[in-house]
Amino acid sequence: MKKFVVVAIILAASSTGAFAKQITGMVSAIDKSHDSVTLSDGKTFTLPEGIEAESLKVGEKVKVVYSSKAGKLHATSVGAAH
Repeated sequence: MKKFVVVAIILAASSTGAFAKQITGMVSAIDKSHDSVTLSDGKTFTLPEGIEAESLKVGEKVKVVYSSKAGKLHATSVGAAH
C-alpha cells in the first residue's frame, strides 16, 4: 500500500510540472520591464525575486533551473554555465 501511495504522489506531482528542469543556453534577449530572459532557442523564462534582469548579459551562456506553471516557464535559478 505504501508503494502505491508514493507512486501516486510522484505521478500527481509530475503531471502538474512540480519537478524542476534545467537547460543550458545563450541569452538572446533580456526584458527588464517584465523581469524575463529569452534564450537562443526561443524559450522565455520569468525571473524570480532576487535575480535581476540587469545582472544578465546578451550572449552570456547560462544554466537555468525552472518549472512550468500554467504554460509559462518560471526560473528558480540562473547562473553562469561552464
